[in-house]
Amino acid sequence: MSHLEVSKNNGVATLTMNRPEARNALSMEMRSLLCEALHDVELDSSVRCVVLNGAGDHFMAGGDVKGMGESIKKPSDEIRKEFLQRIHDLHPIMFAMRRMPKPIIASCKGAAAGAGVSMALACDLVIAADDAFFTLAYCKIGTSPDGSSSFHLPRAVGIKKAMEIALLGDRFDAQSAKVMGMINFVVASAELESETAKLANRLAKGPTHVYGNTKALFYRSLESEFESQLQAEAEYFADCASREDFKEGVTAFIEKRDPVFTGN
Repeated sequence: MSHLEVSKNNGVATLTMNRPEARNALSMEMRSLLCEALHDVELDSSVRCVVLNGAGDHFMAGGDVKGMGESIKKPSDEIRKEFLQRIHDLHPIMFAMRRMPKPIIASCKGAAAGAGVSMALACDLVIAADDAFFTLAYCKIGTSPDGSSSFHLPRAVGIKKAMEIALLGDRFDAQSAKVMGMINFVVASAELESETAKLANRLAKGPTHVYGNTKALFYRSLESEFESQLQAEAEYFADCASREDFKEGVTAFIEKRDPVFTGN
């Protein structure tokens, strides 16, 4: 059984982490497959939105801690080298998600723990079932966070709240995550799949190139100076204005109708 299932339908690519018996813990195989799938959908012009979810009852309950049990029997130098490589192996996934010129939605149910929180935070939008729960949890196994959560979490919730979440490792529900700014939408558990599809389909019908430029602008703003950010706004706007979706959007506005975007 593959640790990642990929489906494409009506402009939406769904990447399903597929280890339900292990709460979709992040295996080495899953890492490799996620990286491959992200590169594939990035280059697939038919894909205009990406959904990341988990098989079974959970989103992702973090790294494969049981698999780490064998690693910790090795000498300290070997352990350090192994885990340094493991964490570096995660980075292409995070870079691919940030670079993706299309919206990525995390659809969370059940547990999002450790790397599951990191993965959700790395997505552009997060929708969660009302009975989903979150915990950064790294401190519970005696390590610091990875998977870009140390970058995304303080920016989402502020440094003091991020410290609380990371240092205490407490579990909190979806509504609390929404109030803190970690997620966007909370829906009834029975409606998570349909509400995710509704959101994904809405984005898949939108101006895809515009979404890619918007992502690039917002993410670069986290490190940019004011003047360089304004220059980037001008360049990205001009780029969008030269494309068909801008012509359609302006024409539809003038004609008082809904635009029909092609993503170009």
